[in-house]
Amino acid sequence: MRTVQTDDAPQAIGPYSQAMKVGDFIFTSGQIALTPNGVMVQEDIGLQTAQVMRNLKAVLEAAGSSLQQVVKTTIFLADMEDFAAVNTIYEEWFDGHKPARSTVAVKTLPKNALVEIECIALVEAPIPD
Repeated sequence: MRTVQTDDAPQAIGPYSQAMKVGDFIFTSGQIALTPNGVMVQEDIGLQTAQVMRNLKAVLEAAGSSLQQVVKTTIFLADMEDFAAVNTIYEEWFDGHKPARSTVAVKTLPKNALVEIECIALVEAPIPD
């Protein structure tokens, strides 16, 4: 196992890692709409989803992977009414790639985020030392 960390995504806000590399897989922690500086994006589902995807992309790239290598995502929504809006942004970031996915509505998310996404991806290349 190896911890993945990048300054291009927000630091963990608790006792966990941005991601873990295990064998040929990367397991990301859930990303919310914090900028790498720790500032929460305004309360707009489109803007928050785009920031979440930027964060996931940065973590995956730091791990030697990419969004095109994602095999499974889990999306947590504060309001299932945002499902269609999240789908629109999500689809743009995956550019035709369609990983397996689960989407669930939750009561609340950290820092009152509207969306959180985690993923599992294959490693494209070894993580640089």
